[in-house]
Amino acid sequence: MKITLHTGAHCTDDDRMVKSLLRNAGPFLAQGIAVPGPSRYRRLINNTIQAMDVHPAAPDAREVLLDTILDEDYENVSRLILSHDNFFGRPLFAAKGARFYQAAEIRLARFCELFAEDELEFFIALRDPATFIPAAFLRGGGYKFDEYVHGLQLGDLRWSELILRLRSALPEMPITVWCNEDSPLVFGEVIKRMAGLPVNAKITGSFDLLMQIMTQEGMQRFREFLKQYPTLPEPQRRKAMLVFLEKYANDEEVEEEIDLPGWNDRLMEGLSEIYDEDVEIISRIPGVTLIEP
Repeated sequence: MKITLHTGAHCTDDDRMVKSLLRNAGPFLAQGIAVPGPSRYRRLINNTIQAMDVHPAAPDAREVLLDTILDEDYENVSRLILSHDNFFGRPLFAAKGARFYQAAEIRLARFCELFAEDELEFFIALRDPATFIPAAFLRGGGYKFDEYVHGLQLGDLRWSELILRLRSALPEMPITVWCNEDSPLVFGEVIKRMAGLPVNAKITGSFDLLMQIMTQEGMQRFREFLKQYPTLPEPQRRKAMLVFLEKYANDEEVEEEIDLPGWNDRLMEGLSEIYDEDVEIISRIPGVTLIEP
């Protein structure tokens, strides 16, 4: 079986991704692709991986997990899609020192151990640290912001460092990444890749995120445009999205206000520049696919 594991770096569009995957669950299942509800497996997988701190997983752990996760006979399922926003840990511990997700490679390695006989793929959305750190703080709670960022080496935080750790620990596992900032433009392609479908496959909800940041008039005109050019190749379709967004973007949804002590424009601009350079580095890491607009 092929297993797709997806985790959004905290405060990405993970919830919307899960909803769109579930909207396609019926048609996907007809093609042998299972999309179970997260309540079936998130806590179960967490508990199983944590238990492996003490003792190895039982020989039948995979079968027990699949029996619980899947209603249907999983012998008829060729691909399983799992999405877990807290797979690497809670938002409170998303960054420490100069690292994102300290135990990421350990948790992913244990997941791979549980499903050693399967073909695994890993998908992760990244986010600009300039907005990621404040969002993780607001989602994590329990600290004042200056306490939360104390000890963080902000200028040294690199997503590429995390990806390289994962590649080193699991060199055979393909990794697919994309930037949360690009999600409205690549949303449909990400879902299709998770399902192992061709880029021109028809799915429900390809424009779910685009609808959130484009005016109603803009979406109507964009859909009319697609009806006129139903066979438009994906690269040209992306260019059309950008053109319509430039004219019909919903500024209230696109612009993000952050009001936290010490988190000023100069700091954010510096982190964003580092992020852009870091994404370029990630695009050149062997075994990693970067989905871009």
